[in-house]
Amino acid sequence: MSKEKVVLAYSGGLDTTAIIPWLKENFDYDVICCCIDCGQGEELDGLEERAKLSGASKLYIENIIDEFSDDYIMPCVKAGAVYENKYLLGTSMARPVIAKKLVEVARKEGAVAICHGATGKGNDQIRFELGIKALAPDIKIIAPWRMTDIWTMQSREEEIEYCKEHGIDLPFDAKHSYSRDRNLWHISHEGLELEDPANEPNYDDLLVLGVTPEKAPEEGEYVTMTFEAGVPKTLNGKEMKVSDIITELNTLGGKHGIGIIDIVENRVVGMKSRGVYETPGGTILMAAHEQLEELVLDRATYEVKKDLGNKFAQIVYEGKWFTPLREAIQAFIDVTQQYVTGEVKFKLYKGNIIKAGETSPYSLYSESLASFTTGELYDHHDAEGFINLFGLPLKVRAMKMQEVNDK
Repeated sequence: MSKEKVVLAYSGGLDTTAIIPWLKENFDYDVICCCIDCGQGEELDGLEERAKLSGASKLYIENIIDEFSDDYIMPCVKAGAVYENKYLLGTSMARPVIAKKLVEVARKEGAVAICHGATGKGNDQIRFELGIKALAPDIKIIAPWRMTDIWTMQSREEEIEYCKEHGIDLPFDAKHSYSRDRNLWHISHEGLELEDPANEPNYDDLLVLGVTPEKAPEEGEYVTMTFEAGVPKTLNGKEMKVSDIITELNTLGGKHGIGIIDIVENRVVGMKSRGVYETPGGTILMAAHEQLEELVLDRATYEVKKDLGNKFAQIVYEGKWFTPLREAIQAFIDVTQQYVTGEVKFKLYKGNIIKAGETSPYSLYSESLASFTTGELYDHHDAEGFINLFGLPLKVRAMKMQEVNDK
């Protein structure tokens, strides 16, 4: 009789490598590793050999960079989704598509369970598991770090020793380093000196995608982008797919010290955590999109969109991607993007994105209206009646208060 199968969300790191023999030892599963490529780059090198060496029967490497870009990143860009005013959701928006692919592989393999290596303190356990529950409520979820009765390893040293005991000699050492998560959109850093908010980040050791603004070039660099219905189409005159535009913007942004943020955020589980995020390309793309959007959207729509953008960010952060509420808000956002078409120009200079002009065939900006000269559509005398009506509640209240105070 063949063994039951489990699909392991596999990164190739020490934690998920140690989980392979642990799953076989404690559950007697046939372990199928699944690495989801969201743009981790060289982190995927040598994964197949490592997974097989660790006891996995099979390894899937699923390249979802374009799906991630088009179906997960762009809805967040269109929504202007930023969590707690700073975090551009780099890890958050990747988790639902990873969960989706894990479920697809589990169905293909006939697996009874999906396992992940997220800890019991973080947000990722919530994001992975809500995604799996929404797409495959019948599949069992295994979270080793919460199973403290049988997962007894609490340090890198213990994990390395466990692997050695099971005949796995891997190129990991016990030296502690930053905890990082990388994909096409960003890289996050936690741990070491960052665990104390009183400490300044050691940027010389920490940064991966770029440099600090102090080390950026002394000369700025102009960039031109075009959008169609809210989606970027060209970068400096060259037509590219979204993933390639983000890749190129990462290079440009990293060079000029763009998109480095140091934040203390409120996790879903209730605690605060401190981290440094590098999002060079994403920061530029969000700013360019907003630069065009302010030209096109009317005031009332823009106001509501801002509120729903914040709600969208919270939904994504909390792992609730596969919900009717996310679909409903995204439907509203998509309508607002119909006319977000045009060209924006800006300059990158030492951590800054400086606007340098924008045009759109759907621009609501009227030079004749905005100028100080009197245009055909605007009679200055009309403002008096408008102000009288607009301020009527204030005047009535003031009159009433005056009447009361005079008694």
